[in-house]
Amino acid sequence: MIGRLRGTLIEKQPPYLLLDVNGVGYELQAPMTTFYRLPSLGAEVTLHTHLSITENLHQLFGFAEQRDRSLFRTLIKVNGVGPKLAIAILSGMESDDIARCVRDDNINALTKVPGIGKKTAERLVIELRDRLKNWDLPQSDLLAHSEIQQIASDNEVYAEAESALIALGYKPVEAAKMISTAAKHKPDAKSEELIRLALRSMASA
Repeated sequence: MIGRLRGTLIEKQPPYLLLDVNGVGYELQAPMTTFYRLPSLGAEVTLHTHLSITENLHQLFGFAEQRDRSLFRTLIKVNGVGPKLAIAILSGMESDDIARCVRDDNINALTKVPGIGKKTAERLVIELRDRLKNWDLPQSDLLAHSEIQQIASDNEVYAEAESALIALGYKPVEAAKMISTAAKHKPDAKSEELIRLALRSMASA
């Protein structure tokens, strides 16, 4: 089993990248959340890997963070979720955000990931709930119960605002971060105001 590779990044064409390790080129598939963290071509990079072997296909997957690989391995154990869909899920959301959606039963957020319908999102929440119960979310994310209840009631507002940003061309992970930041400044804002705040912050960045 190939568990980790360190080498020179020589190609990156999502979802594929090519890593030169002592003269041997390893082709890997990686989620967009890993591509966002990759250095420029010619630089050295270390990736945590997962080797998938089927009767007709050998595939090597690479991840910038070990916890991303851990979640990938958990996702492919879910009924109906193969490596391709697991990579798509990790491309649309950060690992901690996926764990947070499962913890909060946030079906709407999961359905924004391309390829994830409502039934698949519900299955993910049901099957991952126990498997991710010990997932170590950042301490700052461990909100009081009342705050969690407020977020749950606002999920529909946030989802609507994020969907609007995605329609404007922003990537799902970018839209989620933009709305999350806007909501921290004005947590009781409606979706239209959250969109305005998010766009304003991007324009002034």
